[in-house]
Amino acid sequence: MIIIVFIVMLEASVNAKYANVFLNATIETIKISIFSIAMGFAIGVVVGLGRISNNFLIKGISTVYVEILRGTPLIIQIFIIYFGTPQFGIQFDAFTAGTLALGLNSGAYQAEIIRGGIQSIPKGQMEAARSSGMSYLQAMRHVILPQGFRLIIPPITNEYVTVIKDSSLAYSIGAFEVTYWSLKIIAYDFQPFTTFLFAALIYFTLTFSTSTIMNMVERKFRIPGYMGAE
Repeated sequence: MIIIVFIVMLEASVNAKYANVFLNATIETIKISIFSIAMGFAIGVVVGLGRISNNFLIKGISTVYVEILRGTPLIIQIFIIYFGTPQFGIQFDAFTAGTLALGLNSGAYQAEIIRGGIQSIPKGQMEAARSSGMSYLQAMRHVILPQGFRLIIPPITNEYVTVIKDSSLAYSIGAFEVTYWSLKIIAYDFQPFTTFLFAALIYFTLTFSTSTIMNMVERKFRIPGYMGAE
């Protein structure tokens, strides 16, 4: 669907002569978004579970991570990773730095979503699982987490859409994504309105496609009795 809509936009756009540039930029944006979302989800699961842990140290570290990453601007986090880490002998290219910053930032938000999903499961579910002979970890794995992950699909969809839009901030460190090349084209052709409008249409196509796919996933895995299931 993304490719079809993209081709239609190219045919209708005054920027059609930059088709290859925009296509490559869109692929770069997709790569940054997918890697960031995947990284954020992995972090979110670990940190989300840490947030509800009874271990004071684990809960404390998880809370500090969430509060810092959610309480500071993403653009600053990108700059710290790209411009700051070389002082410690660590050098990232623009793509890696942008993806890493987005992934770490998204991990904090996904952690809170996952935590909320888990805590929304009635406590009786855990008690019933434990009374049937399951350990705490077994109950979490086989009873609580499967239900919690189904419940978080709507809010986590919003987070995925946000990640796609926030990937545009990677232009600030020279990542070759849509916004970066839009600015380059504007500097050459001096058509900011049509170029930015076209860039906006690309982002809209990506976010709309993501929302549509996630809505299909939500309907497939919806828990009867939750979220207005039929």
